Amino acid sequence: MKQDTSNQGTPDVLVIGGGNAALCAALTAREAGASVLLLEAAPREWRGGNSSHTRNLRCMHDAPQDVLTDAYPEEEFWQDLKKVTGGRTNEQLARLAIRESSRCRDWMRRHGVHFQPSLSGTLHLSRTNAFFMGGGKALVNAYYRSAEALGVRVRYEAPVDRLEVVDGEFRAAWIGQERIAARACVLASGGFESNREWLREAWGQNSDGEWPADNFAIRGTRFNRGVLLKAMMEAGADTIGDPSQSHCVAVDARAPLYDGGICTRIDCVSLGIVVNKHAQRFYDEGEDFWPKRYAIWGRLVAQQPGQVGFSVIDSKAVGRFMPPVFPGAKADTLEGLARQLGLDEQAFVRTVRDYNAACRVGTFDHTVLDDCHTDGVTPAKTHWALPLDTAPFYGYALKPGITFTYLGVKVDERAAAHFKGEPSRNLFVAGEMMAGNVLGQGYTAGVGMTIGTVFGRIAGASAAAATRKEGVEHAAA
Repeated sequence: MKQDTSNQGTPDVLVIGGGNAALCAALTAREAGASVLLLEAAPREWRGGNSSHTRNLRCMHDAPQDVLTDAYPEEEFWQDLKKVTGGRTNEQLARLAIRESSRCRDWMRRHGVHFQPSLSGTLHLSRTNAFFMGGGKALVNAYYRSAEALGVRVRYEAPVDRLEVVDGEFRAAWIGQERIAARACVLASGGFESNREWLREAWGQNSDGEWPADNFAIRGTRFNRGVLLKAMMEAGADTIGDPSQSHCVAVDARAPLYDGGICTRIDCVSLGIVVNKHAQRFYDEGEDFWPKRYAIWGRLVAQQPGQVGFSVIDSKAVGRFMPPVFPGAKADTLEGLARQLGLDEQAFVRTVRDYNAACRVGTFDHTVLDDCHTDGVTPAKTHWALPLDTAPFYGYALKPGITFTYLGVKVDERAAAHFKGEPSRNLFVAGEMMAGNVLGQGYTAGVGMTIGTVFGRIAGASAAAATRKEGVEHAAA
């Protein structure tokens, strides 16, 4: 490893961002011998971006491994991803992320990350996802400790507001009037989900004259405003992804505007029914396993009048899902529950009774795609359809919760940003800023951390290699 110059002069590699992808890039570049400066927009106590709210990493493995049961081979991972994205994914980059995910955990452990078995309520993920002991906050803290021990220089409250990019080549970043040059740069500063104006632009107005984005909660950090994504677009970077597509979850309508995280998610959808403010069902609650479908419900609710929905269960469902942080409405009658939720009583009772009458109950098993389904009601419920007939009844008001947006910068297998179809020599992108290359739509649990970890490491290695190549070229000159 070359001499540590991370606190002296121009760094070899500048990493902009402070979450999982940025930290993986900084650590990898430093391990490769580069001096590294990391700029985090947030104060130290809010460092880590959305990664602080994560719990696990989806990873390929061909045999059982400590906390992972059975096997989760490449082809099954790919098919899971292909299904949730509807094929809107770059297969080459997706398969790269999948294969490299099998090699991440040993590296993560070397930097202080610990894993634990799946918790009660998440046992269905024990084969596919490795859970972080202490959650995402512990992971972020471990990476910062390791980075500082290796000599990575970290600056907090350092929001970069513009980039100096010439013909696709990075020259410098600016914080106000301060110019920070580097030989190579990794951008890992997130999407634009906390930029309400951009969300409004992306989602537009609906037929009722509403601006759906005005009613969104932001599940993660308030600092992901898309400033550098916009800067890259203005610099002529090739983009990928639909600005209205995102990891968008149905969360408790009482969730805070920012940083509600996973505890505000409502996980009982597949065990009951979901209705809109007119007490009408609007989608198949039992379409597929919850980890593959939870991230479509935010978008579904966003498309309903008032951007609100109501998840309704009976007492048979209690104990079968991870309970939310806030207790829901509870009543001994359907009419009483409707009153508490502010729904029309007659319409609500009619919807529930129509659903109940349509249920064809076979052998209920929430761990498999069982044969409990509806017949003669629209929309159908294709699995886990049990009548709502056992008091007390429970209801949770829902609203959309944006985790991260999918519009991003087009990259290649080196994580190099592309300009007019050509890869940049020294500008690389990781994490949410390029996730749209893999996630054109949809989501499956833990894959965001897969993308961030894999492409963070790739971007860090590529940036370090670019500085070595630059040094050789300068010496030759």
